[in-house]
This record gives sequence, C-alpha cells and structure tokens, in this order.
Amino acid sequence: MVNNKIGYACISMQLSYPTKYGNKPKGTQPITTNRSMIKRTFLEKGVDYASELCLQNVKDLHHLIQWNIMNGYDFYRLSSDMAPWKTEYDWNDLKDIEEIKQWFHSAGTMAKTHGVRLTAHPGPFNVLVSPNENVVLNTIKDLTIHGDEFDMMGLSRTPYNKLNIHCNGVYGDKLSAMDRFCKNFERLPESVQTRLTVENDDKASMYSVKDLMYIHERIGIPIVFDYHHHKFNTGDLSEREALELAISTWPDDITPVVHYSESRSKEQLDEKIKPQAHSDYVIDYIDTYGHEVDIMVEAKHKELAVNKYKELHNVL
Repeated sequence: MVNNKIGYACISMQLSYPTKYGNKPKGTQPITTNRSMIKRTFLEKGVDYASELCLQNVKDLHHLIQWNIMNGYDFYRLSSDMAPWKTEYDWNDLKDIEEIKQWFHSAGTMAKTHGVRLTAHPGPFNVLVSPNENVVLNTIKDLTIHGDEFDMMGLSRTPYNKLNIHCNGVYGDKLSAMDRFCKNFERLPESVQTRLTVENDDKASMYSVKDLMYIHERIGIPIVFDYHHHKFNTGDLSEREALELAISTWPDDITPVVHYSESRSKEQLDEKIKPQAHSDYVIDYIDTYGHEVDIMVEAKHKELAVNKYKELHNVL
C-alpha cells in the first residue's frame, strides 16, 4: 500500500478513557475536546460558561495533538464540538476569546511543525442541498465556525485541511439538489470554500462518486472516497474505478483523503445490526491500488483500530 498517513477521528481512546484503555490509575482526568451542555444549561449559565468549556476543549486539543505527535499519529480529525452552542453567539462574546485564540494557534502551529494533517467532518445537519432556507442558513453558520477555527489554528486554506460534508438529501430530484449545493456553496466564506470536500454516500438512493462529479465539475471541490459507503452505492463503478475517479478531483500538490471502515454487522456476526454501521476495528487490507492517499480510519475504537491494522499488515 502506497500512502502517507493513517489517521483516526476526534477521540483518543487512551486519553478519553485513561483507566480502561490508557493504563492510567483511577481518577485520572480524561483528555477530551467535546465538552458541551444541554440547551437548558446554556440558557441558565449563558455564554460565559460556554467560554469556559471552549477554553478547556482547546487546551485539551493542544494536549491531544502533542500526544499524537509523541505517539506517531500524523493524521487527525478534529471534533466539531469545541465551541458549545456557537451558533448562538459571536467569538468576541467569549470572555476567554484571547486565550482561546492562543491555544488554537499554538495547537495548529505544533501540528504544522510536526507534519500532522488536521481535518474536520461537520455533522449531517449541514445540508447545502436543502430547499429550506433556514436549514441552509444554519449550515452556513456551522461551516463558518469550522472555517474560523481552522483560521485561528493557522491551517492552510486548501483541502489539505479539509472540511468534509455529505450532500445529505435528494428531495426527489438529485440534479436540482446538486444545483442548490453549487449555488449555496457561493454563499460560504472563503475560509470554507477553499477547504470544502464532499463524500459519497452509503445508500443507493443517495450520491455515488459518479454523481458527485457533477458538483466537482461545477465548483471544483474534491471528492473524498469512502470505501465502506461505496459497497452500498457503487454508481456502477468498481471500487478501483470509483477511487481513481475521486482521486482525479484533487489538486496535484495535495494528497487525496479517503475514508475506510468495515461493517459492524460482519464484525459482530450479528445480522440485526445495520450493515452500514462501523466496526470497532478494521481487519481487511486497504487496497489503494498503488495510489498515494491519506487514510482516515472510521472505526469505533479510534487509534486502537489504527494500531491493530498496522500490526496486522506490518505497516510502519
């Protein structure tokens, strides 16, 4: 397999569950970047409490990236929950904003210095294809938050530091939906447009790599190939054909990203589990067909799954 990096998403099992997975004594505080609160708490405690949680999250992000460097993880997907209820206030409303900016910047500088690729995958409520204006406005808000965070970290305004989303809806007419995606893309700030990528789906009624070429040809954004999703929505392409089509959409000077996971139903030998659900670990060899790609492993056991995969396949 020719590739640069194999990464994991959001949570380090060893840091988030230090006693169970990190060989740490009971009482060791977890390192996590997704402290949040329910709406009632936000309404009661307000923006100042959100500021405190955000500051704790970015401090732990700094710690987490440092730990990744020390332990050889050079590809990492950031949590999308670092600033709780951020759609309800501006960055400058946070009492700790200057310190938050410093920690973001320090984390980003450390990652760049040590060659750690950082990306994000904003959630499924981001729907640029929606015919509902409120949904689109909320999507623009959320994606802008991610762009702001990456800017505060000093990350490149390129798909090297991608913000990846799905189309997340067809609404009875796939072509019209993709036209809305392209139209609404123009409403995004430059901090998002320059980093945005789109990913193939795991349902036959949704978007294959072949479908997404329409968006790429209209607005130029790269396609992230997801191996597991492709099994459920091939677009009449083989795995190799779909992978190579997606790779062709990336700039020549940026290593494409692919996503890899396996079926939890198969792993657990339980047909009641939805076959699209992700497994704890990944066992099969990831065939990149000789292409240089960075692989984001989307397995439930995060970096432990990366470790196991590397051991199984003698990957350095």
